[in-house]
Amino acid sequence: MNASERLDTTFAALADPTRRAILARLALGEAAVNELAEPFAISQPAISKHLKVLEQAGLIRRGRDAQRRPCRLEAAPLAAANAWLEGYRQLWETRFDSLDALLQDLQSAATKPRRQPRKPRP
Repeated sequence: MNASERLDTTFAALADPTRRAILARLALGEAAVNELAEPFAISQPAISKHLKVLEQAGLIRRGRDAQRRPCRLEAAPLAAANAWLEGYRQLWETRFDSLDALLQDLQSAATKPRRQPRKPRP
């Protein structure tokens, strides 16, 4: 999978609010599937589907600890998405800085007293 496809997969996984909530919980530390399912009013199979999407995107890893299946957050795909977004943030920040400068110039020009045209001499 190339970088563009990885970004597509990451953003598709992040598009769902349930998956974002799961990631927010995992940012606090690893958790079992049952713990992740607790706050949601959806079935265990539905949670498992969300976890599968997150795992396929590389955003989580599922382990096995006896009968417990702990999940943990994987930061690399989020770091790659952040790096991609950072380029656009810098672009827009530069454009907004230019716009601010233009608006300040326009405000300065608007507040300067205007010279009255000179009357022609007879």
